[in-house]
Amino acid sequence: TSSPVSIYTPASSLPSQISPPFPTILPSLPSRSLSIPPPITPLISNSPQESTEKVSCPLTVSPSTLVARFGDPVTANCSIQRRGFPLIGWEVPLAAPKATTDCFLVWRVDRMILWSMTPMCYALSEQGGQCHIHLPLIVYKPPGNVSISFVDHTGPMLEGHQYTLQCTVQDVAPVENLIVTFYRGQTALGQQQSSNTMKEPVNESFTLNITPSKEDDGVQYWCEAALILGPEGPQHPPVVMSQKLPAKVHFGPQLVCPTKLKVREGESLSCEVRGNPQPLVTWFRDGQVVDLPTHSSRQHAGKYTVLAKGLLGQKNFTVEVEVLAGSG
Repeated sequence: TSSPVSIYTPASSLPSQISPPFPTILPSLPSRSLSIPPPITPLISNSPQESTEKVSCPLTVSPSTLVARFGDPVTANCSIQRRGFPLIGWEVPLAAPKATTDCFLVWRVDRMILWSMTPMCYALSEQGGQCHIHLPLIVYKPPGNVSISFVDHTGPMLEGHQYTLQCTVQDVAPVENLIVTFYRGQTALGQQQSSNTMKEPVNESFTLNITPSKEDDGVQYWCEAALILGPEGPQHPPVVMSQKLPAKVHFGPQLVCPTKLKVREGESLSCEVRGNPQPLVTWFRDGQVVDLPTHSSRQHAGKYTVLAKGLLGQKNFTVEVEVLAGSG
């Protein structure tokens, strides 16, 4: 979780009059980032001969991180916790309030219209110098649309071949807070996160490689995009789901029955061969094409060869049939 940064900057001599700081006398601000370093305790040297003394900046801001939806109103409070700092103010590019001698100052914006800024609250010391604290700000926009598709592929897939799913998220900010999850039915396949640090809304695509099997025939692939905005964000993070993408997988041929098949006299002899599309099956016995008997007898016992021709090729199976005595 990000935390505010407090910095105290001493002056070289006591001023005769205290006035609000200007950007030219403020220390350089850290680069905009969601990861803010921990509070800094600066050093003040009373004189070259005296020992160095640690002094912290007594400013606090609430909330500790400001999360705002673009276009919504925002409010943040800055307060001073110790005497000796008679003036506090906000350094912001939008709706900056007038500096005050009170112990707190509220920054209010009716409508957040900037995607990126670094709000800063400052205080002037009676002894000279100033301190300031930065307020981490996240301005967000939920995804406008989420869709899923295959990359460079249409139509049925082939079992054992690799394909790439692509989840496209449109008009979302900040994209670095976005987590995309791919699903097969209700099973999560994997998560992706962007390294793009743009604060303005962008379109971003995420990919995941899959290798389908025959069990995937008929399943639905989809993806979900969630903006993770931290504890200061909305209680229910914005989540948008894609459409469902049905999968058709070509596979086979595959022998379903056992290679040693037992039937009783009078029963029909059957053996299933599966595939998608359904393969063409031919039975051979002693090199001759035969039809499977509907009423088996002892003379039907022996070895059979099954030739199955499918879209992915053809396969030969050997099935040994044993005919048992009838139950009656």
